[in-house]
Amino acid sequence: MERREFLRASAVGAALALQPCARAQEPAPAPAKKLKGRIRHSVSRWCYNPMPIDDLCREVAAMGAHSVELLDEPDWGVPAKHGLVCGIANGPGPIEKGWNRSERHRALLERSEELLPKLAAAKIPNTIVFSGNRDGLSDPEGARDCIVGLRQLAPMAERHGITVLFEILNSKVDHADYQFDNMEYGLFVVKEIGSPRIKILYDIYHAQIMQGDVIRTIQENIEWIGHFHTGGVPGRHEIDATQELNYGAICRAIADAGFTGFVGQEFVPTRDPMTSLREAIAICDV
Repeated sequence: MERREFLRASAVGAALALQPCARAQEPAPAPAKKLKGRIRHSVSRWCYNPMPIDDLCREVAAMGAHSVELLDEPDWGVPAKHGLVCGIANGPGPIEKGWNRSERHRALLERSEELLPKLAAAKIPNTIVFSGNRDGLSDPEGARDCIVGLRQLAPMAERHGITVLFEILNSKVDHADYQFDNMEYGLFVVKEIGSPRIKILYDIYHAQIMQGDVIRTIQENIEWIGHFHTGGVPGRHEIDATQELNYGAICRAIADAGFTGFVGQEFVPTRDPMTSLREAIAICDV
């Protein structure tokens, strides 16, 4: 299941010719659960399709979380109706065709030039970018082109106050041939650019599959990380005791490092989705 491969649920069903007095009253939202406040909790929208986004935001708000993320422009304003923010908007290009080839830079920069002012106006703090697949390109060559392209994007991101999140993904299970599949690659890119608005999206699920060593990596590189994603290993399902990562310990390390960005739940539930999400937020509420 991929982020961009879901069907959009319709916002309305068939029109009903009912009088207003005959319509069932929409239940009032449950009061938000009080969380500890050390972690800013976010939820990836694509994991809960085809659930209508308004319903998802209502549930997330009642859990005490802060954000519903990875939204396209038509949905950017929905979280605010429920007291939430959109922690990350989808970015200017697809996973497979990212910044690791210079011939793509012009188109990506043009799309970014259109996107970033809209994000700033919508008060969305982050967007997401990808290296792209190797397609025979060596890692040093790909990293150099990522640096060239994202270095041109950095002043635009700084001007609009938007953080561009460069995501690590695994090339072993989910994204064959993806180039930024190890932290050395991403750290080299963001350190060479040296902008506070170009950071890494450290997806813990993907990082565990490729390299592990999650807590030490977080502790030593927190200044270069702008966002986290979760997911159970193996399978990208619930983050409970059915999988190998200790998310309680990981989130304590994130909080202890003074991280103030979002930790986004990005697992695909196998049980009742809202029960699994509620449990995941409780695990990460350290």
